[in-house]
Amino acid sequence: MSIIYVLIPIAILFVLIGLAIFFWAVRSRQFDDLDKEGFSILFDEQNTPKRNSDNDKTPL
Repeated sequence: MSIIYVLIPIAILFVLIGLAIFFWAVRSRQFDDLDKEGFSILFDEQNTPKRNSDNDKTPL
């Protein structure tokens, strides 16, 4: 029964730390544009120039 007196404060501490991190992330605008990074990985190849396979075989 005495372990409850240790575990409850630890659990409350973890909840408070989690809430503090969540509110910090909201205040620092981490959740403003959730779709940008997801789409950037899909369309990343359009921004880079395409390499021609003939140019890859140039002699040194």
